[in-house]
Amino acid sequence: MALTIFSIMIVLLLLGFPMMIPLIVGAFVGFYSLFGGMGQMETMVQQMMAGIRPASLIAVPMFIFAADIMTRGQSAGRLIDLVMSFVGHLRGGLAVSTAAACTMFGAVSGSTQATVVAIGGPLRPRMQKAGYNDSFILALIVNSSDIAFLIPPSIGMIIYGVVSNTSIAELFIAGVGPGLLILVLFSIYSWIYAVRNNVPTEEKASWGERARALQRALWPLGFPLIIIGGIYGGIFSPTEAAAACVLYAIVLEMFVFRELDFKGLYDTAKSTGLITAVVFILVGAGAAFSWVISFAQIPQAILSGIGIDEMGQIGVLVVISIAFFIGCMFVDPIVVILVLVPIFAPVVNSVGLDPVLVGTIITLQVAIGSATPPFGCDIFTAIAVFKRPYIEVIRGTPPFIFILLCVSAMLIFFPQIALFLRDLAFAK
Repeated sequence: MALTIFSIMIVLLLLGFPMMIPLIVGAFVGFYSLFGGMGQMETMVQQMMAGIRPASLIAVPMFIFAADIMTRGQSAGRLIDLVMSFVGHLRGGLAVSTAAACTMFGAVSGSTQATVVAIGGPLRPRMQKAGYNDSFILALIVNSSDIAFLIPPSIGMIIYGVVSNTSIAELFIAGVGPGLLILVLFSIYSWIYAVRNNVPTEEKASWGERARALQRALWPLGFPLIIIGGIYGGIFSPTEAAAACVLYAIVLEMFVFRELDFKGLYDTAKSTGLITAVVFILVGAGAAFSWVISFAQIPQAILSGIGIDEMGQIGVLVVISIAFFIGCMFVDPIVVILVLVPIFAPVVNSVGLDPVLVGTIITLQVAIGSATPPFGCDIFTAIAVFKRPYIEVIRGTPPFIFILLCVSAMLIFFPQIALFLRDLAFAK
């Protein structure tokens, strides 16, 4: 049965169907095979509804909506100007500014696609003019935007927290350390690249210009204050913080910056509704598919076949990392989280791993796989946004992927990179 289901799903993917169709068909075939007909199809519908029922999922469309509003407004540009005023004059400063701006915008949006559009759009022409190779620029933007998967608010972490019943607030704070580490390593590589290729530096901003840039960015910097300060100050739950971000984004872009009118807000809401519908169909279909493979005990057969029951904590983390990395090279990250997390959950519990550490590592692997050929979803986002050929987009990615894999290995062997802030924030 397992071979039949996966074969059908692969054929549908190769035929070009969106990922929700293979998931739904796979779940349907599984239910039909398990129960010998159509008699238990209501169970499939129940499992799909159960998948989208958790209240924490309300945060997903809220953060998507807030990110869409900011992308259409001035927030991204003001954050870029702030970063550029402080580091733009350094060797490789424009590349460092791009990575830092992606990190900052990720901290107010939680969306990699929104980050690619909001930061990559205005900064790519500036980097081209400064003498950077376009393959390096595209790889930098794609991989730096994936830091948004780790820096709160992270939509990937919200999905993982719902599926694994792990505290989303703890996951958010655990992602800060690895996210900042990746930013530092990307900045070092950008400096090395600029030195080796003799990229000229930008003109140094005066302290007056820096002060003005900081003043202009104060409003957008309120987003991480709402998210991080609100959640860990005990004012908001993650879902409430998402709703507060939407309200703040509307007030900011419509009434403070006056960049968005009511028609623009309506168009943004409609776009968010379409994206949310796709996400929730994926979540529901993924929940039904996960129930099928769990009921059929397919995961137990696969994991026992590779001897994971005899592995220690490090061995389990390595297997999890490889599985999620490979999965996201071919399939949408949300689908991979929905399908694989329930498979590994019993093993994670049996070896005594911290689910927050596991969630952070999984989120990082999802980010790496999303930017990795052949089918990483962020590669195709960049192709669509920048209208560049596939080969050109992926040509500069290997050094960045190597850096991300190194950080992944560091998390496995030095878990306090992720857990230090979590332990401070949630001291028992």
